[in-house]
Amino acid sequence: MLIMIKVQANCSSRMTEEQMQSVRGMGIEYLAVNFMLEDTDYDSIMHFQEKAAKYNLKIADAGCPDLQKCPEIHLGKPERDLWIDRYNEFTRALGKAGVPVNYIAWQPNGIFRSRIGEGKYNHGEKSFICDMEEILSRPIANDREYGEEEIWSNFRYFMDRALPVCEKADVKLALHPNDPPVPSLGGVHSLIWNTECYKRAFEMVGNSPYLTMKMCIGCWLESQDFGNLMKDIETFCIQDKISIVHFRNVSSTMPYFEETLLEDGYADMYAIMKQLVRCGYDGQLNIDHPFFERDGKRMSDMSAAYFTGYMKALLHCAENEIQGEKTNEYTVNHYTACDAADDCRIFVRQV
Repeated sequence: MLIMIKVQANCSSRMTEEQMQSVRGMGIEYLAVNFMLEDTDYDSIMHFQEKAAKYNLKIADAGCPDLQKCPEIHLGKPERDLWIDRYNEFTRALGKAGVPVNYIAWQPNGIFRSRIGEGKYNHGEKSFICDMEEILSRPIANDREYGEEEIWSNFRYFMDRALPVCEKADVKLALHPNDPPVPSLGGVHSLIWNTECYKRAFEMVGNSPYLTMKMCIGCWLESQDFGNLMKDIETFCIQDKISIVHFRNVSSTMPYFEETLLEDGYADMYAIMKQLVRCGYDGQLNIDHPFFERDGKRMSDMSAAYFTGYMKALLHCAENEIQGEKTNEYTVNHYTACDAADDCRIFVRQV
């Protein structure tokens, strides 16, 4: 079966050659790179690309945390035009380097979690834990509250200036949902907290092919109100709106969840993988958040390798099963259509 989904590894622009060799040793060809702000120029991107090429690795998509989660842009601060210019320069550099996707996540205060620690569902390891009662009790995170229409107005302002650059550079934007997906966090209204928000964003730019999504499976699973995941996979695959899938499981929906091993959360990740394959998804796939090192300061390479291997196994099995379904459907259909012809029946039985 022709493999269409591409498995990638997350990394930073400071990835070492030893780490590159380890990724290649897992049979991975593609990298999702978070560039440090000082590494967002063309020469730095090419330097990384050339180093990765020695290990047969390629940048599939990239972002810069300081640019994709930029309070000045998202909250409409006085210096937002300066930061939009920096974002656009990064987009141009990516396009010149042949990197087809840039990230955007309308989360000026980042993702919200209660802690990194041991819980009920992570086998004594450390993972992200979210307690919405604790999070919603916090004071506002910025100078004031920012309402729904103000946030959407800021998003339009950004898109009016960023999208023409994307079109000229031939670089798509991949928009990540707010995490956790609730209407407001830290006094800032969330841009993308359900499927309808994605539809609004796409319609705002005339359904331009240059605005796509990072489909974060974990965000869909965290909320009962995000949308129908299986239906949304089908819909957005048909519309060719998914550039990247973050493949992550959680222990339950809000108000409390822990990030878990893929096999330990409440969702059937194999069923989700089969839906991606069945719907013809052909973009990038990565594990999102593995567990952390014991000190809780960085994500564990060993955990990332385990998550990735498990995800690859699910993908391999899903591809084989869906291919088998299609083969059986082909066989049955041809047998029925050719029932009167002995030679055709013999051929079908041999398929």
